[in-house]
Amino acid sequence: MKLKDQVAIVTGAGRNIGEEVAKLFAAEGARIAVVDLDRSRGQRSVDGIKAQGGDAELFVTDVSKGADVAAMVKAVVGRFGHIDILVNNVAISDNKSLLEITEEDWDRVMAVTLKSQFLMSKHVAQQMITQGTGGKIVNVGSTSGWQGRPRATAYSAAKAAIANFTRTIAVQLAPHNIRVNAIVPNKIGSPVGRDEFDPTRPVANMLRRAGRPDEAAKAILFLASDDSSFVIGENLFVDGGTMAMDQTGT
Repeated sequence: MKLKDQVAIVTGAGRNIGEEVAKLFAAEGARIAVVDLDRSRGQRSVDGIKAQGGDAELFVTDVSKGADVAAMVKAVVGRFGHIDILVNNVAISDNKSLLEITEEDWDRVMAVTLKSQFLMSKHVAQQMITQGTGGKIVNVGSTSGWQGRPRATAYSAAKAAIANFTRTIAVQLAPHNIRVNAIVPNKIGSPVGRDEFDPTRPVANMLRRAGRPDEAAKAILFLASDDSSFVIGENLFVDGGTMAMDQTGT
């Protein structure tokens, strides 16, 4: 098992990529702190892990609020004893153009999608440093942060920021033996914030199909395990080749 006896926090673990990460990590021997604001979704993930013989607990948390994050991290340590891995997965999207998006839309997307990664990384890194055992942080970005889009203005800006946030904290945390990386998915599973997955929805990639959540989860497992021991500060594209293609159609 690649993560035997390790403790992993996964945000947004009640659906899509986060749920698959939690399940895969548990299958690889990790004990899972399932973090989600939706209690029913989060409990579904916990129940699924336990049904397979794994160890998991739900922590209902608003990860856009520092006090809530601090309390949750303390509770996770109280339950599991330590923290080895953080997966910053949670996000919401505005799906609006510049002329449509409101200030409230912008602030909410930035808080959940970007600020949450800052807060979670800060508090978990502090715990990892206190432990003195190092750790791994994997952020979830998006190809929306690497190209212009007609919609999703705040979401695209937040995901762009995550790319360099990942590099920056990788530099800062490397002396503490904490490796930070990110994956950059494109149209994997259901759209952000939705439960419905339509595998036939149009995609522009080399494989001519939508990505599956388990494919993203396997990439995150790679970055969270010793298989990637010499990989740090990277944004790993898990996009079916989308960003390698000519996006202009010429």
